[in-house]
Order: sequence, then structure tokens, then C-alpha cells
Amino acid sequence: MFNKILIANRGEIACRVIQTAKALGIATVAVYSDADANARFVKLADEAYRLGPAPAAESYLRADRILAIAQQSGAQAVHPGYGFLSENEDFAAACEAVGIAFIGPPASAIAAMGSKSAAKALMEKAGVPLVPGYHGDDQDPALLQSQADAIGYPVLIKASAGGGGKGMRIVEKSDDFAAALASCQREARASFGDDKVLVEKYLTRPRHVEIQVFADKLGGCVYLFERDCSVQRRHQKVLEEAPAPHLPQATREAMGEAAVAAARAVGYVGAGTVEFIMDVDTGKFYFMEMNTRLQVEHPVTEMITGQDLVAWQLAVAAGGALPMKQDQLAIRGHAIEARIYAEDPDKGFLPSTGALLHLATPVESAHVRIDTGVEQGDAISPFYDPMIAKLIVWGETREAALRQMDAALAQYQIVGLSSNVSFLRRIVNHHSFAGGNVDTGLIARHHDELLPPPAAPTARQLALLALAEALAQQAPYPAAAGWRLNGEQTRRFAFRQDEEEYRAALRHQTNGFAISVEGQSFSASAQLNGCQLHAVLDGAAIKAAVARHGAQRVLFENGERLAVEWVDPYAYTELGVHGETHLKAPMPGRVVALLAKIGKWVAKGTPLLILEAMKMEHTITAPGDGVVQDFYFSAGEQVNDGDELVDFAAE
Repeated sequence: MFNKILIANRGEIACRVIQTAKALGIATVAVYSDADANARFVKLADEAYRLGPAPAAESYLRADRILAIAQQSGAQAVHPGYGFLSENEDFAAACEAVGIAFIGPPASAIAAMGSKSAAKALMEKAGVPLVPGYHGDDQDPALLQSQADAIGYPVLIKASAGGGGKGMRIVEKSDDFAAALASCQREARASFGDDKVLVEKYLTRPRHVEIQVFADKLGGCVYLFERDCSVQRRHQKVLEEAPAPHLPQATREAMGEAAVAAARAVGYVGAGTVEFIMDVDTGKFYFMEMNTRLQVEHPVTEMITGQDLVAWQLAVAAGGALPMKQDQLAIRGHAIEARIYAEDPDKGFLPSTGALLHLATPVESAHVRIDTGVEQGDAISPFYDPMIAKLIVWGETREAALRQMDAALAQYQIVGLSSNVSFLRRIVNHHSFAGGNVDTGLIARHHDELLPPPAAPTARQLALLALAEALAQQAPYPAAAGWRLNGEQTRRFAFRQDEEEYRAALRHQTNGFAISVEGQSFSASAQLNGCQLHAVLDGAAIKAAVARHGAQRVLFENGERLAVEWVDPYAYTELGVHGETHLKAPMPGRVVALLAKIGKWVAKGTPLLILEAMKMEHTITAPGDGVVQDFYFSAGEQVNDGDELVDFAAE
């Protein structure tokens, strides 16, 4: 076994690897960018070395610098995590060339599976079932379109070197193919440096089921069952679970054997995942791709098998045999993982950056696990994936696991940036997911139920906010704003949500408070300790939390989150300088293309500009009929969150 390893990654996966390494008595070396100098994984590691500036190209993708640090620190092996250099065959080969073990498959296996088209040719030879499609080297757009026409629509265009949902487009009809191809190739070049694509028949009701495989250098190869990753948004996984609901045992075994055959076909070593697409209507499954690394969702496999997959990786990379044989592996219980992201579901899931001003999580136990790379006070930067944490739960049955997940999500409190926690809860409680009736179209099909407009504050919520505000202002400033500790002085509060303003009146009485909100009255008593509010409203005891930052107030109560703005009665307000016709950047990013001509009339919804952020393209469209008067940035320029992009005159 190794004595010291370097982790060529960041965030939660770096923390995850460090955890197992420490348990095995292995010293760890972290590498970090300037943006991560004070990150959790840097503090957890035994040693840490600076890589470079924040952009990944100048830090976490600097293979030469990482190898130099590995040699300097005396690390015997490099764990690549996932993303960055984890599936880079040149990096794997470079590690081996200088005598440092790469904790992953050989470079030849990464190369074989790195090209989706080449991998599918190999799988065809190995007898693994494939979706009908074109995987050739000729990338002439006319040929690609003719192949798509021959396959029959809808088709899926996929970047051959792609992954993580990037470089993928669904095309419903021939007329849309050319534009979708161009967009897909642009995104593929930006994300992978390679614009080669393949075209496949798109299954209208597919499930995404993947098999965890593991192989050693001694000829051993096993599968650790499946994970269902069908709940996706824009081809990116949202919830994962193991085992897959309603999967027949015969299908499970057939998929496992096909995955092992795929791994053996390329001389695989280490942890890998063979992804299959399954037709819900027929039950048939087809090879999609193989990820030659540990997956983000590996914890659900660990929870149902009782195995530490990182420990398996270390043992195999050190030349050892697989810890268990196929007949020793068994499924126990059910596990579900939720990916908690800094993103705003109410604004099209735009990434949200900023500091975690308040972070409270459920307590970890045998049933609840949290894999994270951040702590309260840390920032989510625009340079990397905006993941806050992975929340993993386990139960004896799927129903028990669902209850655990709902309860755990209800306890998550995040303030300072937007998150998808409420959205995840709605999925977990939706009848389709709860019933195990999953496919990759679940979120899109139930969009309106899963993404309802924000609800107006209830009178109960406003009463709690008024109590917290009064107590918070009373503590440091007993006489602030006319407050009298005794007597019956009335305090009035106003809170704003979007454009609506809500008012509450609170009167201090000898035995507590009388509160009037939106035509309802409450008798109350309360104590505020930090952000924890313990209140009694009309005889009902309530535990809540109220986070305050500037004018923002965020109430957490009974698993619900309400964000409002406190209206300062003494604040001076003025009209905004710019009207609604100045379209602003919804996030930091780079302008990819300007799609409209200055001075030309366009209809509502017309694409005006493409912005790239987090390696994904986002289209800015006309908010109404009107004329583009000017663009404030050119293609290729960087923009900040809130920068004015387009001067648009609406009719």
C-alpha cells in the first residue's frame, strides 16, 4: 500500500479521498488554485501546494505542475478524482512514465473509452448492445444531417469526447439539425477541445441505468450492481439511487455481465462505470458510454454494498487483488443521493455565486451522509462546478430511504446564494418519483408541478419574521426605532417579496406579544438565540431559524424556506437609473455570439446573444417585440453578473 498520495482535484471529492486515506494511515498532498487557498480540502490534507490562478486551465489542468509537485512531495501515487484530468490518457501515461502510480485505469483504457464513437465500435465487437446511430469519423455537416434523416427523428447529437451533459442536443426535426449541430460543436470545443460528434436515435422514454465495475491487475473483474440516474435536467443528473426501482433481477444480471464484458474488452483496471440507456417501453438496454473514473454518485453504491470504493481504488492501484469476488457482493437496503447545487431554479437554474453566509445541515448518521467541500463562510466561485454538497441517505426499503431524504432536505438551510434544495424536495415527494416511475423526461414532463411560482408569504410566516425582527433589534438597541421594553408600544414592520409588500404590526404586552398580519391576529411569545427562534403562536410551539444579512431575511420553518427583504422605514429609495430594456447578464460568463442585428426589429423570444458560463451555453432572448439598439459587449469578451448586455427598445 502507498504511504503518501497526491489528490489532483478539489472540493468534495478531494475531501472524500482524504477521508479514506486518513483511515488507512496514508498521508495526503493537496494542490489548490488561488480561489481555493482556504478551502476545506486544503485544511484537511497533510500537505498543500499552490498550483496557480483560479481558472482551471491555469491550475487543475496543469498536468506538468501537478506531476512536479507529486515528485517534490514524495507522493507515490496520484488520485485524479473526477473531472479535470481524471479521464486524460496523457496525464495517466505521464504519471506512469515518472514512476508515480495513477489511481485509475491504464492510459490505453482511457483512450479506448474516451471517444464515444470508437468505444461503441469496440462494444459492438464485444457483443454489447448499441443504440442505432452514426459514429463515424466523417464530420461533414451535410453527411451528419443525412445520417440523422436516415435514422429518423428525434435524434441526439453528442460530443464524442463529451460528458457531464455538455455538448448534447436533442433535435426534433430535420429543419433544426444544422443550428443544433453548430451549437453542440461550439460547446464541445469549449469544454473538451474537440468538436467531433456522433448522432443517435433518441429514445423518447429512456431510463439512465449505470453499472459500477471494478477490475484489478490480476484478471479479476466484478460489478457492484446498478445505479438509476434517470432524474436529470439538461442531461445532468439531479437524483441518483441504488438499486434501480422495479428492475428485474434477470435484467440486473444481464447488464452487470455486459458491463464486465465492456471492461474486459479494453483491459480495464480500477473503478469504472458503464452507462446504459434503457427503453422504458420494451425493457431493452443499450451501451451509452463508459466513464473511466470514480463517479460523483458512487456513495449510493457504497451505502448498499457496505464497501469503501476509494479504499478499493487504492488497493487495486497498489497491485492488490479485488477485496471481494462477485458471489460475495450483495445488495442491502436502498440509497438515494441528491446533488445540492448553488443554482436558482426560479431563474432557469442559473448558477449562483457568493458566500455561504448561513449553512445548517442534518446530522450525519448510519442513515444520513453528507459529502461536501465547503463550510459556512466559504464562497462558491464562478470558476468551478457550483456543487455545495451531496446528500446521501439509506433505508431498509426505498420507501424508508425516501422518508429519510425528505427529512434530511427539510433540515438543510442555505443563505447567501440560491440553491435547489426546495426543488429536490418537490421531486422526492412527487408521485412519479415516489412510485419509482422514472425516466429522463420526468422533470420536463412535470415542470409546472416541480417548479411552481414562489408562494406568497403566509400570515404565520410573516408573524414569525416580525417576532424575529423585533427581538433582533431589541437586543443590541433597547430603544431603537421607538421600542419600549414595557408598555404597549406598537412596532410596524414591512417585508417585500418581488414587487409585493407585506405589513405586520406587533404590540408588546405584559405576557408576550399581540401580532396583526394581513387581517389575522396572533398572541405570541418568543425567544431569539442567534438565528434560532423559539416561538409560541396561539398556543402552538414553533422552532424556526431566521437568517439576517443586510436587508435580506430568510425564514426556515417546518421544512420550508422563505426569503424576503426587510423594508427599512428610514431607507431612502430612488428609481433605477435604467429601464427594463437594458438586458443584464444573469451570471458571470463569456459572450459567445451576437445573434441579432443592431437596428433590426425582432419578435418576443428571438435569440439575441449567447452567453457561456460553467461551460454551458445560455441564450439571452428578446423580452418582447422591439428593436436591438446596441450590444455593450463583443463576442469573446468576459462579463460580470449584472453587466448590461443589450440596449433593447420594446414596443
